[in-house]
Amino acid sequence: MRKHLSLPALALVCCCFWGIQAEVYTSIGQMTDLIYTEKELVQSLKEYIQAEESKLAAVKSWANKLDVLTLASTSDPEVYLAHPVNAYKLMKRLNTEWSELESLVLQDPSDGFISNMTVHRQYFPDEEDEKGAAKALMRLQDTYKLDSESFSKGKLPGVHHNAILTVDDCYDMGKTAYNEADYYHAVLWMQQALRQMDAGEEHVVSKADVLDYLSYSVYQMGDLPRAIELTRRLVAIDSSHQRAGGNLRYFEKLLSKQLKELNQEVQEPATEEPIQLGTYKRPKDYLPEREIYEGLCRGEGVKMTSARRSRLYCRYHDGNRNPRLLLQPMKEEDEWDSPHIVRYLNALSDSEIEKIKELAKPRLARATVRDPKTGILTTANYRVSKSAWLEGEEDPVIERVNQRIEDITGLTTQTAELLQIANYGVGGQYEPHFDFSRKDEPDAFKTLGTGNRVATFLNYMSDVEAGGATVFPDFGAAIYPKKGTAVFWYNLFRSGEGDYRTRHAACPVLVGCKWVSNKWIHERGQEFRRPCGLTEVD
Repeated sequence: MRKHLSLPALALVCCCFWGIQAEVYTSIGQMTDLIYTEKELVQSLKEYIQAEESKLAAVKSWANKLDVLTLASTSDPEVYLAHPVNAYKLMKRLNTEWSELESLVLQDPSDGFISNMTVHRQYFPDEEDEKGAAKALMRLQDTYKLDSESFSKGKLPGVHHNAILTVDDCYDMGKTAYNEADYYHAVLWMQQALRQMDAGEEHVVSKADVLDYLSYSVYQMGDLPRAIELTRRLVAIDSSHQRAGGNLRYFEKLLSKQLKELNQEVQEPATEEPIQLGTYKRPKDYLPEREIYEGLCRGEGVKMTSARRSRLYCRYHDGNRNPRLLLQPMKEEDEWDSPHIVRYLNALSDSEIEKIKELAKPRLARATVRDPKTGILTTANYRVSKSAWLEGEEDPVIERVNQRIEDITGLTTQTAELLQIANYGVGGQYEPHFDFSRKDEPDAFKTLGTGNRVATFLNYMSDVEAGGATVFPDFGAAIYPKKGTAVFWYNLFRSGEGDYRTRHAACPVLVGCKWVSNKWIHERGQEFRRPCGLTEVD
């Protein structure tokens, strides 16, 4: 039984202005400029069409004029040529004007359009971008428990534009999953393609191809009766299909063997209910707290009780009478009691946010994680975003933001990491992780020479229409992005031991564009600002 091999076909026609960069899909900020590039290409295409139409109009004009002339000349050639002017004009036409017409026909108005395409093509997203964007939709589908039809019809919360997936789009999604041996999602998307096809939607892909992928994927999910039923539909459509007959005999033989082992003579017919989300169990993966994490992303399992809420307060915070905060203290709100997480309102102004984004955009590169064994930064599939690092000396705004963080927290930022700007792409996320280095990874921050990450200061630089929450699976907290605010928590106890409760995640962005800036504050230099203690109590 041969598996299908094919390339995903969710074509993205766009480009990037910051040089050749892979993984364009990991940053909405960079992708926004692709919209304008596509608009430019459409304009170029319109100009090409106009040039072709002008050329064709000129050729038609020639043809009409010559048709009239030849009609007159061929009625009686000798009489026609008896007139010396007609004889002269015949010589002129054949010697000069037909050559001009030939040149006109040989003109290629597509040169400008092709040239424009060639210039931009080197920046087009590649196959990995296309595959990454398709997998991002599947990740959103899983996290927020959305069926394929919700995506296909654009039924997403907070959307402002209609966006639908055609039969062929759904088929390509299914093929992307299939080629990754992800039969769970292959089934969902091939079934959606079949559903829309049966509803009468226009399509290029054949029903036989859809049934071919779907039947084999259903078999891989362990549903032999339905695989047989789908393969029989395939044989009925295309009796000469090169794999269908063999697959059907194999499936039937396998089912017969299973029935004998179960001492059953007749198998109940396959259910008539269509395949949908929940028909098959989603395979387990490497993340132990997957269900808790994704539940929190959906707003499920948040452990904000009435008793806990009664312990949360809001207050004005002047940073221990810091001179820069005395006249205009920060508005501080408790987000969680233990571990203590606070949110600061108006931590960044709109103008500061725009300046930070302006500085970061040209440098955005795929976000990395630190290898726990080597301490080297590397990319990871569980972190889908792009980031840039900004120094205080680069612009007064960055210096001012760093100083404000120091004033608010009372901790020095002289030994902190640079301000990291992150922009999340299609389905952008950062799965559960610790910000601090654990005992089994002592060299994680060794090259920095500033100790462990004692605290995290996270600025939200955009609102997010749906998704994108910061969640803490250990104690069931969900904190939602709000533009201009910042959240702060300690990663280490005063004893220097890590607070394992602070394992957190950035939920996938369902709808919107998420920008954040992180300031990771390190131990070195905090000796008198946050004195050590002997207990694991903050």
